Amino acid sequence: MTVTHAQGSAPTPKSLGSLSVSTLCLGGNVFGWTADEAESFAVLDAYVAGGGNFIDTADVYSAWVPGNKGGESETVLGNWLAARGNRDDVVIATKVGAHPDHKGLSAATIKTAVDLSLSRLRTDHIDLYYTHYDDESVEVGEFLTALDDLVKAGKVREIAASNISARRLQESLDFSDREGVARYVALQPHYNLVSRDTYEGELADVAARNGVAAVPYYALASGFLTGKYRPGASVDSARSEKAAGYLATDRGRRVLEALDTVAAAHGAEPTTIALAWLAARPTVAAPIASARTVSQLPALLAVNELVLTDAEMSLLTEASA
Repeated sequence: MTVTHAQGSAPTPKSLGSLSVSTLCLGGNVFGWTADEAESFAVLDAYVAGGGNFIDTADVYSAWVPGNKGGESETVLGNWLAARGNRDDVVIATKVGAHPDHKGLSAATIKTAVDLSLSRLRTDHIDLYYTHYDDESVEVGEFLTALDDLVKAGKVREIAASNISARRLQESLDFSDREGVARYVALQPHYNLVSRDTYEGELADVAARNGVAAVPYYALASGFLTGKYRPGASVDSARSEKAAGYLATDRGRRVLEALDTVAAAHGAEPTTIALAWLAARPTVAAPIASARTVSQLPALLAVNELVLTDAEMSLLTEASA
C-alpha cells in the first residue's frame, strides 16, 4: 500500500502487508552495544507500555563492537520476548545479508541465516524480514524465491528491502508480480531532515508507484536532530563524531534553527519535531529511532500525538532543502 499523510494530521498506525505497526519503530541496534540486557529490557518495556509494537533489529548487530560476533541484539530481544511472553503483541523485524559469517543474498545464505535469527530471537517466525544490503552478484529471482520459500514455510510473514537502488527495487517488484512470489511490502532507506537525497527522487518514486511503505533509518541523523549537538557542546555518545559533523554544514544549522522554532511553538523537544516531519512525509509509515535509556523514550513516543501545521511542515522542508 502507498502511505500518505495529510499535512496537519497526526500519524496513525499503518499496515505493512498483513502487519499493523505503530508510528514509531524502535531501533534495536543499541541492544548488546551501548545498552546492556537490563537497560535494553527497561527500554523495551517502556516502549511497549507507551503504545509501541514495532521493533527493528538485524543479525549483524553489533558485530562492529570488539568482542562481539553479531547477533547480540537479536539475542537480547529474544530473551526479552521469552521473559515477557508477549511475542504475539509485537512486530519483530530483522535483516539478512550483513552478518560476518553470512554475507550476501544467495539462497543458501538466506536459508541458513534465518534459522540462526529465529534461534536467537527464540521464536518460530519473523514478522518482517529485510534483505539488509542488495547483493548485485545474485539475481533478484534467486533471493526472492528463497524468501518466498520462508514465507510458505511460516518462518517469515512479510519481506522488505533495505539499502537497494531504485532500479533493483523495481526489478524485484516486477519479478514478484510476474512470478507470484512474496513481494516487498516495505523499504528501509536512509532518510531524515539532513539527508533527503538518500531517499527522495527516483527511489521514493518507485516506492510510491508500487505501494511500498518506507521505514526510514537514521531518522534522527545519529542523534544530531535531537538538538543536543550545538557549537561548543560536548556529547558523550558512540555516534557523537558523526552527528556533530552536521553542525559544520549550512543545512544542519538551518535545520536546527527551524526545529527550535517549531519545538518552542509546541512545547516539545526537537527530537519529536524531527520525527513528526518524517512521519508526515509521503510514503513514510514509521521512522526508526533507538533509545539507549528509558529517559530518551518520551520524546520519541510523543510523535504519536504531535500534529504539525502546514506552515511548520513547510518551514522544516525549506530549511532542509
